[in-house]
Amino acid sequence: MELNPGGHAVDVTGAIRHLYAEKERLERVIASLEELAATMGAVRVERRGRKSMSDEERVEVSNRMKRYWASRQRVGASRATRKVPGRE
Repeated sequence: MELNPGGHAVDVTGAIRHLYAEKERLERVIASLEELAATMGAVRVERRGRKSMSDEERVEVSNRMKRYWASRQRVGASRATRKVPGRE
């Protein structure tokens, strides 16, 4: 037996044995749930990450970004032509 920082005895072997038992129990539960899901039909798995865009959404985003960059280009052009005090 070892002592933890609080000075209490810790049965490491017993703790490991307990964790393995818990792991086996969880594996059985997961297997039974997977079996149940298979009998109920296809399992729907939530996808992570970005959602895909339809063609219409893609065109809409493209047009929006073209307008955005055109406006940025106009703002940049007006800044470049304007005189800044103290700069030659």
